[in-house]
Amino acid sequence: MLVKENSVVVVIDIQDVLMPKSEEVARAYIAQAAKLIRVARALDIPVVVTEQNPERLGGTHATIRDALGEVPALPKLEFGCMANPGFREALARTGRKQMLLIGMETHVCVMQTALEAMASGYEVFLVRDAVVSARKPDYKAGIHRMIQEGVTCVCCEMVIFEWLRKAGTPEFRQVLPLIKS
Repeated sequence: MLVKENSVVVVIDIQDVLMPKSEEVARAYIAQAAKLIRVARALDIPVVVTEQNPERLGGTHATIRDALGEVPALPKLEFGCMANPGFREALARTGRKQMLLIGMETHVCVMQTALEAMASGYEVFLVRDAVVSARKPDYKAGIHRMIQEGVTCVCCEMVIFEWLRKAGTPEFRQVLPLIKS
């Protein structure tokens, strides 16, 4: 079960150039990712963000950048985030051991990060409706492999309600508008 005091959200490479060609898929994916980021920030859950080779591929998608506020993005060339020293340092500073992964592409950077994080002792949660690949077969293959390897697959709403635990609290009232959005 997720515990907000032990959770960290990892936002992997949500960059326009990597976006799926289907506008409907891209729109739904961005909405879920932005919602989870906003809830995490409202609940003071740390967020660590990466950008894959931003000089060549560009920065983080504008909607996600807006949801992140002042959270800086860490540039990387490595596919798996755990291979990047700056990322490992930022992650270690959080002191959290439950890693929630959102981003792209599911079968490359997200999957390599998940498997490397598990090998490093993290409990890894793949937020299925907040990850994407440019091609659906690649997305499905990435999801399947991570589940086979022991990654816990969740959805945004599962995460949010596990963090909240009950209704009627000040935190619940604070994030309710975000849940309904």
